[in-house]
Amino acid sequence: MVYATRHFVRAASSAAATAAAKKLIVKHVTVIGGGLMGAGIAQVAAASGHTVVLVDQSDEILKKSTKGIEESLKRVTKKKFADKPEAGAEFIEKTLKNLTTSTDAVAVVHSTDLVIEAIVENQEIKNELFKRLDKFAPEHTIFASNTSSLQITQLANSTTRQDRFGGLHFFNPVPMMKLVEVIKTPMTSQKTFESLVDFSKAVGKSPVSCKDTPGFIVNRLLVPYMMEAVRLFERG
Repeated sequence: MVYATRHFVRAASSAAATAAAKKLIVKHVTVIGGGLMGAGIAQVAAASGHTVVLVDQSDEILKKSTKGIEESLKRVTKKKFADKPEAGAEFIEKTLKNLTTSTDAVAVVHSTDLVIEAIVENQEIKNELFKRLDKFAPEHTIFASNTSSLQITQLANSTTRQDRFGGLHFFNPVPMMKLVEVIKTPMTSQKTFESLVDFSKAVGKSPVSCKDTPGFIVNRLLVPYMMEAVRLFERG
């Protein structure tokens, strides 16, 4: 009897460990910020079959974002479905059905798998947003920032889910640019990192791993390149 009990406990513990080790399959995405980057991220996520909620401060902004997404989808279909206009129209319809909008971030994060922040590059404002959403998002929900200049670790520290926090740095224009920098902080769990990589692939991007270093990869290479161009110009 004791043996059976021990065997059951070990089996249960093993099953729990296996479940804990499984990567999160992202199905529902909340994008905070309806600007150029946020709308682009929402578009590629919806186009790849994810359920997406795009959030911003006003309905006026969201209407503009939605219109921009529709126009972008039309450009995509002209290339992707050049000889199949009906398939292109169906693609646009399915994508837009996957996309909804909201002005209340707190109300929509309760059922999301991934929150992607794409708002103004202001540390204080981003921290306040993540701190507030952390109280309402489910335990399994991963938080990610699209920041190109701020430290992901500092953003993660505004929440209680540092292990479920990373960076997803897309490039403009999002529907066209394939590269995504997936930033892992010292606190980001391997499961979270792999889930972010898998999501990036699912939306048709080519993810590259990056540590939480200033400028990440592309911008860190770009700034010295631009500075050298300035020096060459100054030297005539």
